[in-house]
Amino acid sequence: MLNGYKILVVVPARGGSKGVKLKNLRPLGGVPLVGLVGRVVQQLDYVDRAVVSTDHPEIAAAAVKYGLKAPFMRPETLSGDRIADWDVLNHALLTCEDMDHCRYDVVVMLQPTSPFRRPESVTKTVVRLIEGAYDAVWTVSETDSKAHPLKQLVLNGDRLDYYDPAGAAIIARQQLNPVYHRNGVAYAISRECLVDKKSIKGTKTSYVVIDDLPVNIDTELDFKYAEFMLQQDVSPGKPGD
Repeated sequence: MLNGYKILVVVPARGGSKGVKLKNLRPLGGVPLVGLVGRVVQQLDYVDRAVVSTDHPEIAAAAVKYGLKAPFMRPETLSGDRIADWDVLNHALLTCEDMDHCRYDVVVMLQPTSPFRRPESVTKTVVRLIEGAYDAVWTVSETDSKAHPLKQLVLNGDRLDYYDPAGAAIIARQQLNPVYHRNGVAYAISRECLVDKKSIKGTKTSYVVIDDLPVNIDTELDFKYAEFMLQQDVSPGKPGD
């Protein structure tokens, strides 16, 4: 509990990942990705309950080994690759409340694909949500200017066009206002936002900017990059630190 708010952590970790087979069980630094989340959660003494939402028994077993709980298996209807985060979190919240005979105030989503997250980043996200009375708080990173929306192009038949016509006026990157993208380090969401507004963002949403370069694993190349960062000791924090 934090400032009187009951906290539920949900770790979404299905078994059917396509980019990296059984991605959530792949070891980084000798620990499976789902286990690295467990290590972080162990350092958050205000968390009331931390569960894995998975459809795979081996992932469930690995999560339990590293301190998470696996009180339920995710139903097949929520196991496809086009299932929204809201569906998974709402199911986990209502299932845990039914099992635990209580009401959770805040749901924190920690995805295993961000293995270099720091406990203090998670805490900062939760505290910002509570103190600001927000619907949700997401961690974000500044997007490299080379990937800025005003520099993106689209193919229209045999023609090349700007994604946004305003991009034609951009000469130097100094003209670009910074844009940000979600990095998967942490999402803190109020119960009202999830249950009543049926959203993981809501209408009153804030952010925590992560200045380090988080690694987000979706492909084999991402995994090789994470291993390189770990071996070179240039990562923003060793997994689970």
